[in-house]
Amino acid sequence: MNTPPSRVHKANKPLQSRGHVHILATFNNTLVTVTDLGGNVLTWASAGKCGFKGPKKATPYAAGVIIRAVADKAKEMGIREIEVFVRGVGAGRESAVRALAANGFLITAIRDVTPIPHNGVRAPKPRRI
Repeated sequence: MNTPPSRVHKANKPLQSRGHVHILATFNNTLVTVTDLGGNVLTWASAGKCGFKGPKKATPYAAGVIIRAVADKAKEMGIREIEVFVRGVGAGRESAVRALAANGFLITAIRDVTPIPHNGVRAPKPRRI
């Protein structure tokens, strides 16, 4: 007799008051990940996950919506203090940090972790429009 497979439930993660927020702001999208202090992912969201398509994913408004989605889940997990790591040069970079502050988190530090080459590979040629 075959029994239907039971649903696998995610284990509830223990409540914590501190965490890290990683913001990746590219020219095409914005991704936000909330982790605990050990680097384990608690929740994440992107513009595509929040319903944006195409060029709308790279807007500052989309970044604000992403932060709201992530903030609700992070607050359920008990996170109040955050350290923000910003990577990239996209349009959602500034508005994402502002939205975090507006959602009631205590921001202890903001770090820019954008990788900067020490003259590595050759840069792509500029676009001709």
